[in-house]
Amino acid sequence: MGNDAQVDIPTHSIEQAITRTKESCIVNRTIQTLNYKGLLWSCSLRRICLSALWLPLGALVFCYVTASIFQADDIHETHCRVYNVVPSISAITGISPQRYVWRICIAYHLGPRLLIGSLYYNYHRERTSYIFEDKVRNLAVNLGEACYWLNLIELLALTGVTYVSNRENYFVHEKIFIIFMVASLLHMLCRARVGCLASDVVEPVRTNKLVWILFFVAIVATIGLIVFFLRHRLLCRPLAFTWFSICEYILATANMAFHALIVQDLPVHELQVVCPTSKTN
Repeated sequence: MGNDAQVDIPTHSIEQAITRTKESCIVNRTIQTLNYKGLLWSCSLRRICLSALWLPLGALVFCYVTASIFQADDIHETHCRVYNVVPSISAITGISPQRYVWRICIAYHLGPRLLIGSLYYNYHRERTSYIFEDKVRNLAVNLGEACYWLNLIELLALTGVTYVSNRENYFVHEKIFIIFMVASLLHMLCRARVGCLASDVVEPVRTNKLVWILFFVAIVATIGLIVFFLRHRLLCRPLAFTWFSICEYILATANMAFHALIVQDLPVHELQVVCPTSKTN
């Protein structure tokens, strides 16, 4: 019977392995320390998105409640001077002092909205890069770019509607509001479509079904808004402007919910401000 084989491992090899392990641990700890020190500020994308949602929503609720309590006669006055129950968004945000609260909140929420638009553009661009068919990929890329520019037009139109009230210049206010509605609906449609194209190749977008639902809700609200506006403007029907205002609130709610869906699509992402470290590190 043979004895068990023994293998002699040189002592210097063991010492070298231990030394390399220690050096690796020191380097990893140093890199982690440098990265930690280089991080100046961070904030979750969820918090940024919710702030962009609550600023206009909170301002809208504030304007509605205070105007209904203290300035009911002013906000219910209509073109035809017929009976009205629900004031429009333009009515409650176009009087003083509510207009100042509304304008300040819209101004503060523009920055996060621009950031969200850029993030969504890169998000869809990364997803569509996995599409193999050139024709489909080009269509998805074009739709992603359309989403970015429609979001920008929508923001500019919202800013215009906010700072040019219907009491100051009704003609310009009305035209900018039409641009806002068209850009908003096309933005929803393009994002829903690009989500469908990318879902055939990579993991489906979590909120794509919700985008389609909000799009159809917005379409129905827009149709109702147009119908009741014409009934009020041309026929002066009682309560026609009330139904117009209800459709307007539904459209605004669908728009806010649509932009808040990024919380579900990018739930763990963060915005970070990092001080760059030296290249040797």
